[in-house]
Amino acid sequence: MKSMIHCGAAMLLSVFSFVALSFAESAEVGNQDKKQPAQKLSVAQARERATLTHQLYSATLDAMHQSYFINERAAVPARVMESMFTEVERRENIKARWIAVNARAMSVDHEPKTDFEKQAAEEIASGKVAYESVENGVYQRAGSISLMNHGCLTCHVGFGKKNTKDRFAGLIISIPVNEKKK
Repeated sequence: MKSMIHCGAAMLLSVFSFVALSFAESAEVGNQDKKQPAQKLSVAQARERATLTHQLYSATLDAMHQSYFINERAAVPARVMESMFTEVERRENIKARWIAVNARAMSVDHEPKTDFEKQAAEEIASGKVAYESVENGVYQRAGSISLMNHGCLTCHVGFGKKNTKDRFAGLIISIPVNEKKK
């Protein structure tokens, strides 16, 4: 499992480092291991970065399921990725968090807590691919994560239970921005 975390984290951090440099107005070289000061972006920049972050995490989750989570002999990839969320937040000031949408939460930490998260879960459950908001200098984007592949429903719905609709989880990405409200 440790090698899975290191491999996934290294892959994501490599991509995030490239992305951060491509977005940075004045990139500093070196000291990448230290926590970066909160860089304030425009809403458009944050939206672009959050969308890319969502795509990277989603692709990593799929790759980890296909390559490492074989016959349930390894840690659940979504749980392993929480270690990556912590590292990316430390290095890039991009927060990420899973939320339950229309299937059972596998952790009490994944229940929607804030008004934004509760509304995002409703929007995703109704078929929206993403939901966003800007409040108190933070851009938040909730994107859908399909639970319809890789055996996710076995745990999220229950073994042997018949599923009659598409099921989703949500991935919340939060990035500091210059604007206070949208």
